Amino acid sequence: MDKGNKIPRRIVIFGFSGSGKSTLADILGEKYGIDPTHLDSIHWLPGWKELPKEKMKRRVKEIIKKDKWIIEGNYSSAYMEERIKRADTVIFMELNRFICLYRVIKRYFKYRGKTRPDMGNGCPEKLDLEFIKWVLIDGRRNKFKFYKMLGDINIAEKNVYVMKSPGDVKRYLKIIQK
Repeated sequence: MDKGNKIPRRIVIFGFSGSGKSTLADILGEKYGIDPTHLDSIHWLPGWKELPKEKMKRRVKEIIKKDKWIIEGNYSSAYMEERIKRADTVIFMELNRFICLYRVIKRYFKYRGKTRPDMGNGCPEKLDLEFIKWVLIDGRRNKFKFYKMLGDINIAEKNVYVMKSPGDVKRYLKIIQK
């Protein structure tokens, strides 16, 4: 179980595209009775238009004021450091780029022509070279920034997990089921 056998009240999950952030958030939401917030569902407006940054920040700020939440997604400009500071559980999904790409392709075929539940309305699943490049290269450029944020955490006060493989996630889920 988590430190002190306490049930988490504020969980932040961030990491690479296709790493399983949304799936893990949904599993934890079900376990702890907390509706997860998927930041993609806030950020993306119909037709793949982006919500202006200030509106995104206001919405995230309201969520992190609450007593209980699960927030999944990156969006560093939307109070990432504040989310981490306020969270009692921090999970970084750092899975291998090829596992992530496989999952993104699999997700595309599952939701092709539809909007997945963790995405903004009116944003049908798509897969293009730009997104593949994001999954394999560009989206990983924040890795060291993410590790710096993790390094700034007082780990005596928080549960911090770095998931580097599907096995890490399975072991974590097994532990919290006890």
